[in-house]
Amino acid sequence: MAINRRDFLKFSAGTGLVLATDAKVSAAREKKELSPDAVGILYDATLCIGCMSCMVNCKKANAEPGGALYHKETAGQIPYEYEGEEQKYDAPTSLSDKTLCLIKAYRGKSEKEEGEGEFSFIKQHCLHCVDPACVSACPVQALKKQPGTGIVTYDKNRCFGCRYCQVACPFGIPMYEWEKSSPSVVKCQLCNHRIAQGGYSACCEACPTGASLFGKVTDLQEEAKRRLNLKAGDTYAYPVNHIEHGKTTEQVVPEYVDHVYGLEEAGGTQYMFLAGVDFDKLGFNPKITNQVYPDLTWEYVSHVPQLIGTLLVAGTVTRLVTQRMEKKNKDNESGE
Repeated sequence: MAINRRDFLKFSAGTGLVLATDAKVSAAREKKELSPDAVGILYDATLCIGCMSCMVNCKKANAEPGGALYHKETAGQIPYEYEGEEQKYDAPTSLSDKTLCLIKAYRGKSEKEEGEGEFSFIKQHCLHCVDPACVSACPVQALKKQPGTGIVTYDKNRCFGCRYCQVACPFGIPMYEWEKSSPSVVKCQLCNHRIAQGGYSACCEACPTGASLFGKVTDLQEEAKRRLNLKAGDTYAYPVNHIEHGKTTEQVVPEYVDHVYGLEEAGGTQYMFLAGVDFDKLGFNPKITNQVYPDLTWEYVSHVPQLIGTLLVAGTVTRLVTQRMEKKNKDNESGE
């Protein structure tokens, strides 16, 4: 259906007005708060033995229908990082479109005593920020923060591959399926598909020591603070797998770094960490502060709709002027 000049002008001007109005209304960005029902993970590096059961179970669970790594053509198969014979020893060195959960090890020397070795495992995956930068940067709402659980989920059907989420995330989490003809952004979705069926995250379910503990964020925060108040050398009944299931294991209390990472970083996250080694030695970017990252860009992002509206109106006016000049020239040529 053809659109005439008047209809096009009405549409463009109207769109510009609506967009500009929306920009003014939403100029003050609403700060997101942690939902009382938000779920997450507390990872205690002092309990981790590096068995990598979490990695294996993560790949297996997410290769199932509804999982972040699910593809019809490979349904039921674990998405190995490497092809061919190398899949017998699947040892990824970083997160990727096939690896959503990763265990790494830190080896170093303590600053307290020369020659004394420090060692710690660390588990990497999406931190599910309380106010996520990836969600704020996504122009089509392919990434959403679920109102109840607070899980940051991804909808491939909405995504058009701009990858702004990759740029926005301060933790460098979202990955991309570069080799596929119809690629997706891939990240941990905290086993959202399993939670919908009454389960919980596969990594916590597989952890034999309680290093990865699932539960409500508020409960996990209290558990983390409780551990920091324990006396090193005492024994403590550490919850295992899920904080509400009652299963525990007696362990000797280590000397913790007096900090719960994720309690305030980037405005707070739903995946929190305890460790016996300084966090900047475990791969955490020391430049990440308690700043809510979407606030840093909102002043600019909020003006985008207004700018688009202005450009639409300006483009329409320019086109009308051009058409009139062309018509006038044609009339002059016909008169000659």
